[in-house]
Amino acid sequence: MTLFVKICGLRTEQDVDTAVEAGADAIGFVFSDSPRRIDPATAARLAARIPENVLTVGVFRREPLEYVRSVATESGIGGVQLHGPEDRDYYASLATGGWTLIRAAAFGDSVPPCGEFGEDMLLLDAPVPGSGIAWDWSRKQVAAAGEKWLLAGGLTPENVREAVDVTRPWGVDVSSGVEASRGVKDPTLITAFVEAARAGAPAAG
Repeated sequence: MTLFVKICGLRTEQDVDTAVEAGADAIGFVFSDSPRRIDPATAARLAARIPENVLTVGVFRREPLEYVRSVATESGIGGVQLHGPEDRDYYASLATGGWTLIRAAAFGDSVPPCGEFGEDMLLLDAPVPGSGIAWDWSRKQVAAAGEKWLLAGGLTPENVREAVDVTRPWGVDVSSGVEASRGVKDPTLITAFVEAARAGAPAAG
């Protein structure tokens, strides 16, 4: 099985083209308060450049349901990634829109099973989500084998291969680890990350 790779926080045509050419499986657009935030119209323009086999994902953090629905529809994205306390009813409501749903959770003492809230994928972030700080992946089993879960948090071209070898995720997600400066992506790092993530043996998760 080929490791699923998601590059998040893209804002320019060069970012998107580089990620697609590098072989990314998913591209994330941030719609919450962040240096990487873009508006729905820009996301729609960028999404139009992306092949259908590459999942486009909108990233939201603690936004009202109708806001998420509106932005996801206007931007034409194929997936919605939620960082927050949303409950099963929230996910069930979004599921009617046909979007691929990604539930983001911080790695702590327990790991929720993928699909618990009806999500299609589970993203496990660092204990302080969005910090860009690597965490101790090896201290315990991260998630169950066979589940569609993505490892995130402090990943870079330099450490992603080790992280994959240790945790055996279904996929990985990166944002700040492929930036030249905060919010500004580096094309060379994007390409290097995808290559490093898929080097060696494939993931077992």
